[in-house]
Amino acid sequence: MNGSVYEFAPEERPSFPGSPYVPAHSLGRRFAYVGVGTLIGVCTTFANALVNVNAANLAGSLDLTLAQVSALPALYVALNATGNLTIVRARVRFGIPNLTVALIGIYACAAFFQLIAPCYATAIATRAACGLMAAGLTTLTIFYFLQVLPAAARPLGLIIGISLIQLGTPFARLVPLEVLATDHWHGLSLIELGVALMIAAAILAVPLPPTDRGPAFELGDFVTIALLVPAFVLLCLVLAEGRLLWWTDRAWLGWSLAASVAMIAAAIALERSRSRPLLYTDWIGRGDILAYFAVALLVRLALAEQTYGSVGFLTSGGLTNDQLHTLFGYVALSIILGMVVACVTTSEHSQRYQILAASLVIAFGAYLDGYSTSVTRPEQLYFSQSLIGLGSTLFIGPSLAYGFLQMMRQGPTHLVSLVVVFSTTQNVGGLAGSAILGSAQVLYARAHAASLAEHLVGADPSVLARLQQGAGAVSQAVVEPSLRGLQGAGLLGRALATEANTLAFDDVFLLVMWASLATAAYLAFQLVVEMRRPNPEPGAAQ
Repeated sequence: MNGSVYEFAPEERPSFPGSPYVPAHSLGRRFAYVGVGTLIGVCTTFANALVNVNAANLAGSLDLTLAQVSALPALYVALNATGNLTIVRARVRFGIPNLTVALIGIYACAAFFQLIAPCYATAIATRAACGLMAAGLTTLTIFYFLQVLPAAARPLGLIIGISLIQLGTPFARLVPLEVLATDHWHGLSLIELGVALMIAAAILAVPLPPTDRGPAFELGDFVTIALLVPAFVLLCLVLAEGRLLWWTDRAWLGWSLAASVAMIAAAIALERSRSRPLLYTDWIGRGDILAYFAVALLVRLALAEQTYGSVGFLTSGGLTNDQLHTLFGYVALSIILGMVVACVTTSEHSQRYQILAASLVIAFGAYLDGYSTSVTRPEQLYFSQSLIGLGSTLFIGPSLAYGFLQMMRQGPTHLVSLVVVFSTTQNVGGLAGSAILGSAQVLYARAHAASLAEHLVGADPSVLARLQQGAGAVSQAVVEPSLRGLQGAGLLGRALATEANTLAFDDVFLLVMWASLATAAYLAFQLVVEMRRPNPEPGAAQ
């Protein structure tokens, strides 16, 4: 198999253009493919997650505002969501090894320049290159696992590959902050460069089998790409910055959103007029496919309960990322457990049942979090967050497998459509989830603060006692009685803000619960309707 003398059998041919051949491998080589596939899967999102989960602390290291740092993960998401517009066909044109090494090389160069010249410009370039590379490595992870499994079990390769990628965020939360933020992101840049070189070494040491190559691009493809990439960059920037700068306070947010919608509409109109489109909009617009993508988007929005909700709640209480290591150790274990459960329970028609179960698991985890208090600490969230971690992999693997089965019924020409739209629901959906939950939390906190303030009457003995208690707490540092009174009032105000934030996060958790239950109810209704639908008569026209 190592030389050109190997003759591939017809059943070993790729299932779709750009994918590698799948010959029989020795046991040792199968283990090598598992090892490399696992390494790529875990590392695919790890480097970007380091920035994402430490954004507030990393901002000061480069003298940036939180809004500036928040734009970096948005660029990653935009390039990750749109990268496969180019990458899927580029594999056919240039081959998997050449394309993958090129993507990793671009990212490694960007990380190197960030290391020697740390500034906002090099950080932007690195995040954009990281998003593009991750788009290619996501599919590469799946390709490695498809080499290991027999034909009948290859849907498990989709589930395992896409599930491993979910480990990047909890693993990133296990890295101490001081390793990353010192000396202008020096530690972060070293880790990013090391990750790139490690992945390159692994895929060169254990390469995939070859694939068929040939012409792939048309002129119209580049026009579509030129419209959609900047459209998604603008959309993601709006989603990342809207809740920080507030949606109605910056005119450029509205103009950017309008320009994004216009460019997406133009791209759709162009694709509908082409005989060989890059995106098959007729298939994407079918009722059953739209419903599938809507469910995938809703569940991904709900999963922002973990990436934004629980972490935002704990950090608002004064905890730092370094105090959440044990919590996310449990989350990582639950993600692995969810992957195992998804693999064990999968079958030809099980995907929607698995997504239904995932929605219910996420709803239960959010319900438990919905009764948090201002003294809740990570220990009280171990179980609920583990449930949400389990639900994330019980959802994403079966969701991709279901979409892949629907795509294969139309033919491999629809692969780009599936990959791009699924990537959009998961990546842009995650960003949208954080934006929606973050905005809801701000509005809920304002409402709760106003409600609590109405009950703070100066003549109330309990309020007077609290003011005196606050004044007494600062009596050693503040001599002037009137200033002590003001300090006591300030302490009471901070206590009110803390309680309002806690109640707001509880409302957000319950909002996620209801959204997850609504998704589960829709899926259950859909399944009941299908079960009650009469089977066609034998011999009836198909």
